[in-house]
Amino acid sequence: MTASPRPIAPRPLSALRSLLSNESAGGLVLMMAAAAALVVANSPLADDYHHLLHVPVGPLSLLHWINDGLMVVFFLLVGLEIKREAIDGQLRTWPARVLPGLAAGAGMVAPALVYLAFNAGQATARGWAIPAATDIAFALGVLALMGSRVPVSLKIFLSAVAIVDDLGAVVIIALFYTGQIDSGMLAGAACLLAGLFVLNRLGVQALTPYLVAGLALWFFVLRSGVHATVAGVLLALFVPIRPSPGRPEDATSPLHRLEHALHPFVSFVIVPIFGFANAGVTLVGLPARALFDPVTLGVALGLFLGKQIGIFLSVRLAVAAGFAARPAGATWRQVYGVALLCGIGFTMSLFIGALAFTDGLHGTETKLGVLGGSLLSGIFGAALLARSAPRVPKV
Repeated sequence: MTASPRPIAPRPLSALRSLLSNESAGGLVLMMAAAAALVVANSPLADDYHHLLHVPVGPLSLLHWINDGLMVVFFLLVGLEIKREAIDGQLRTWPARVLPGLAAGAGMVAPALVYLAFNAGQATARGWAIPAATDIAFALGVLALMGSRVPVSLKIFLSAVAIVDDLGAVVIIALFYTGQIDSGMLAGAACLLAGLFVLNRLGVQALTPYLVAGLALWFFVLRSGVHATVAGVLLALFVPIRPSPGRPEDATSPLHRLEHALHPFVSFVIVPIFGFANAGVTLVGLPARALFDPVTLGVALGLFLGKQIGIFLSVRLAVAAGFAARPAGATWRQVYGVALLCGIGFTMSLFIGALAFTDGLHGTETKLGVLGGSLLSGIFGAALLARSAPRVPKV
């Protein structure tokens, strides 16, 4: 009697494919959270909504716990993704980094210039970085709706651009949105980083020592004047990874274990909570001029025009100069559609906006600009991609 063949174990998802799956679904949840915030903020519950966000919970308000506490976990995941892609993923070689690196750089400079065109010489110029970031969850959520109309190479390109873009946003937050420095607390943070370095060099694979040190690091960074979320990225740099190029990820690698454990929590809990807490704009009683003030226009047009111009032109020039190749199987119209989607700057743009402006009017204008620019980018990008190629039938 012939033995029945052994069942083939399912191939584990690569880190990138898992990222695409989680972020796409998470983007749809984020859209619903943002829509709910807008509804509540313009309903009879508006006062309760705003009051709840400012209720003291220990030393911080609820909103501060969300933005300075929960979002540290979001930035930890961002840092893990950056390290993984740089060492064991799509950005592990310099040729692979050229195109997304150029696109991300131009996609941050151009929106900032558009914003400054409306705000140069004014106090509001402080918000120049608001339209510089791309929201990978939202953008991949829109791409997910396109299905097979969009080649996988473009989804990978968008992910790589957003990851480099996130790194740029973290650097901007650390350099330009840091408060008064407490040298003692900063020294304490430096000692903890040295301890994390030692753990890494000793080959410690258990996650618990890194997470305990990371919690202390968050406290010292929070009190130092540097924005607390930077602690998440710094911690990620020291979490060990075992590279496995050309193979599915090493499931026992500490970085991969932590990344996959955090993904559902960040995508379906933290980011939607952040979106609900920060996207609520009360339009009732808002002066009409707020829609056309420099901050609103600078943010909205920075996202909608600046992103598409910077990213698409940089890709065209890089390919024409022979520095890089166009994403495989993608037409220029599809590349342009993805450049449009990069104008969806929801999560990171709202986050930087909260750091740039603390007054009510400019904060509201920032939210209007982010929502308007992201909505235009999503609608036009999705429409262009939907018409760019016929759906490929599944085999």
